[in-house]
Amino acid sequence: MTQAEKRLYLIKYLISEDNSYGEIQIPGEVNEQKRLLRALFNIRMPRKTSQDFLRIQDAYLKEETRRKGITDLGDLKPIQKGIYLWQGDITTLRCGAIVNAANSRMLGCFCPNHGCIDNAIHTFAGIQLREACAEFIKAQDHEEETGKAKITLAFNLPCDYVIHTVGPIVGSRITRRDESLLASCYRSCLETAEKNNVKSLAFCCISTGEFHFPNERAAEIAVKTVKEYKEEKQSKIEVIFNVFKEIDFKIYGKLLK
Repeated sequence: MTQAEKRLYLIKYLISEDNSYGEIQIPGEVNEQKRLLRALFNIRMPRKTSQDFLRIQDAYLKEETRRKGITDLGDLKPIQKGIYLWQGDITTLRCGAIVNAANSRMLGCFCPNHGCIDNAIHTFAGIQLREACAEFIKAQDHEEETGKAKITLAFNLPCDYVIHTVGPIVGSRITRRDESLLASCYRSCLETAEKNNVKSLAFCCISTGEFHFPNERAAEIAVKTVKEYKEEKQSKIEVIFNVFKEIDFKIYGKLLK
């Protein structure tokens, strides 16, 4: 099957899963088809599906990521010993694990084509990631606590694992508790990575998007917590601070230089 044929197969399959989708018209333009497929992935509740669907989905998503371009950790230069700063799409990074800024439901973003990192990671990992996260929530019988971390396979992403953490949601001002919880996110992710023998970990800018943590203070906490952890534990884990926005690249660059 060509990439176009795989995309149409996946769209038609997902539409057929729900009778309420019967009125959906499949557009002819490629980018509009991609938007529709992503939206269908985003709103699909976790449940089992056919092996044929998974096989075609996996092949499709891996090829899409290959076309975007994969960045290997080995091709990056550290900004400090064992610490990297990289601006780019975290879903294209090949390393031990990437961090997902999750919400307390930990099932990914259900808003079609939303721009958050949770949406992107779940989209390009495939539907298996939402199922894996649902198993965690079912087993613990409550929503994920802020400042903790859970690890799953990365499925169709080029990294090996995804570590999910729920950052604090900031109100009208930052509190000491917000700062403590954000630091806990970074430390919990590092501890979870090392418990699972993960040698490299890419952090996104936790809580700075939809959760409204100010970028500069969040970066200060991130860098301080990572450095303290590595020194305290004599940890050899390689840490990548992944940023997408230019403002965050400048903030981290200043802090790390």
